[in-house]
Amino acid sequence: MTFASTRRLAAAARAGGYAIPAVNIVDQLSLQATVAAAQAANSPIILQTSVKTLKVVGAAQLAAAARIAADGVDVPVALHLDHCPDRAVITEAIAQGWSSVLFDASDRGLDQAWAETREVVQEAHAAGVDVESEIENIVGVEDGVGSDEATHAYSVDTLLEVANDTGTDLLAPQLGTAHGLYTANPTLLFERASEFASRTDIPIVLHGGTGLSADDFARFIASGTSKINISTALKLAYLHSAHRHLVAAEASGKWEPVKLFADQVEAVTATVTEHIDLFGSRDKANGAAA
Repeated sequence: MTFASTRRLAAAARAGGYAIPAVNIVDQLSLQATVAAAQAANSPIILQTSVKTLKVVGAAQLAAAARIAADGVDVPVALHLDHCPDRAVITEAIAQGWSSVLFDASDRGLDQAWAETREVVQEAHAAGVDVESEIENIVGVEDGVGSDEATHAYSVDTLLEVANDTGTDLLAPQLGTAHGLYTANPTLLFERASEFASRTDIPIVLHGGTGLSADDFARFIASGTSKINISTALKLAYLHSAHRHLVAAEASGKWEPVKLFADQVEAVTATVTEHIDLFGSRDKANGAAA
């Protein structure tokens, strides 16, 4: 089985007025729970893997687990490598059959980011893999990648020029969000998202989705955003469920790992289902696969 194209899923979502949940899984449990939630909701889904997860689990093992999970359902499943500035890891993910990769060149100057993005797109497209591009940094550190300071920011004109020149498939601009948990209310750039959507057919990606309200998500989707990344919310659900289980186990003296796993799967499934409904992708599997 080949994974679904991330670009095609996001393009179908934009045409249909919804967004695809792009969920950062952390292991096989969270992977299986995410796919099961998508199947139950008849929703397309994007499995995202951080560089850290890829290295800990192993690219071949992670890709194999994702394929097995995707083969067991009849909804479109894409496999996406999130924030990756490391060209060697990009090459490894391409070789292992990822649907798409995010080449994060936001730590480079414009000329270098532009040139390297073009090279990554050429490498990926030769293997039928889509490329999401980020050359202006989205604030916040996620799995060791990123910065808490805005270091590169460009005009809409410049970002579109780079995207069109390089052949970028999906575009991740700064839209006022940040990775991780918010310590203050963010200034969200709905108008900037609308400007991108009015000027290009390239799908627009929203990073830093955890912590936004249902209204915020609806406004971003109405503005043309069609791939929304969820990472922190899944991690919190996964770890809080484990914490609750372990506290109860210590109190009762009953230590059963399989029941721990079941609690974590239940928590992840609920979180993914919540975002499927927030993003409007329920019952959109058939249209996305077309």
